[in-house]
Amino acid sequence: MKIHEYQAKELLAQFGAPVVPGIVASNVDEALSAFDRLGGQRAVLKAQIHAGGRGKGRFAGSDKPYGGVQLVQSRAECRDVAETMFRYPLVTRQTGPAGQPVRKVLVQEAVDIAREVYLGAVVDRGRGCPVLMACAEGGVEIEEVAARSPASILRVPFWPDRGLPPFQARRLAFELGFPGEQVGQAEQLIRALARLFIEKDCSLAEINPVVVTTDGRVLALDAKVNFDDNALFRHPEIEALRDVGEEDPREWRAKQAGLSYVSMTGNIGCLVNGAGLAMATMDIIKLHGGEPANFLDVGGGASQEQVTEGFRILLSDANVRAVLVNIFGGIMKCDVIAAAIIAAAKEVGFRVPLVVRLEGTNVELGRKLLAESGLNIIPATDLADAARKAVTAANATHPERAELSVGPRS
Repeated sequence: MKIHEYQAKELLAQFGAPVVPGIVASNVDEALSAFDRLGGQRAVLKAQIHAGGRGKGRFAGSDKPYGGVQLVQSRAECRDVAETMFRYPLVTRQTGPAGQPVRKVLVQEAVDIAREVYLGAVVDRGRGCPVLMACAEGGVEIEEVAARSPASILRVPFWPDRGLPPFQARRLAFELGFPGEQVGQAEQLIRALARLFIEKDCSLAEINPVVVTTDGRVLALDAKVNFDDNALFRHPEIEALRDVGEEDPREWRAKQAGLSYVSMTGNIGCLVNGAGLAMATMDIIKLHGGEPANFLDVGGGASQEQVTEGFRILLSDANVRAVLVNIFGGIMKCDVIAAAIIAAAKEVGFRVPLVVRLEGTNVELGRKLLAESGLNIIPATDLADAARKAVTAANATHPERAELSVGPRS
């Protein structure tokens, strides 16, 4: 689960990290009010979307040269920038060409920056523990720095049950080049990030950049925090921060139904039981020249209602030109999935060809049910056969052509 920058900084502040002051606005008038409250001289307006690269982004449809992070030095300029941010979608390297609508803007105090440092925390699966990553060079070019000079990235593993000891935070502060009078501030910020990461079950916690101001303050200028979805049941206060408007509506709908779904850009919808089998299915589709439209794992014990909802979600994607169902019956019996496919066809109606590969428990009964259903289903003998047939069907099919839809045979 992702949250906005302003929410991430609020959490950091709760754990004792010094952050740059800011006020969240939901419209232009609130942005102007926030500008006035921050002194009315200058401020930084930051579009709040769940995507990186905002500073280098541009607003689709706008003729203004503004990015998603913009310094303003007058009330008139603040109004102009805020109107642009709330009116046009922001396009970054992570949003795709359509961009993302901006519903909130963080109006932040403008600070004079003397230095930028990178600081982040992730789980190191090789070590089996969290690790702090830091670099004396921070800012928007951190990816390029890491690629150019990987040795410049410092790594500090720490215990998830004990946290980050003060001596480790202090040593890291010295290694990052903070002078004596700033070490204490840097140590406080480093330990706050580590505590937040552990106590809130984060999958990523990042401050980029940590800045040193010209008057010697060490502050979190920007922040990004993601959470482990599997741990959210322990953190209702974090779940409450979710912004559904920032999430893919199909992915959110699948989550509500207890399904694992990830949108992709291809045209072959996939409905599979098991995450590993789902990834293998996508790989084989690509091997045979196709492009998967999604990852969808219905799990080992999906109900008829979940399978039907899975089909609804798949077919709500206008790019889908064929659907490949790949089921290996273990816990999930093939006759149960066959009955669910038949029920979904009657309730949802398929507008594209449907390729079905069944194997495993009760497979003969499942195949018999599909064969006798009267539905125009394309059976497959194995996964390679299913992939070839799905790719062929997708290449030959256009969703608007009703004669190619799956339905009762004539």
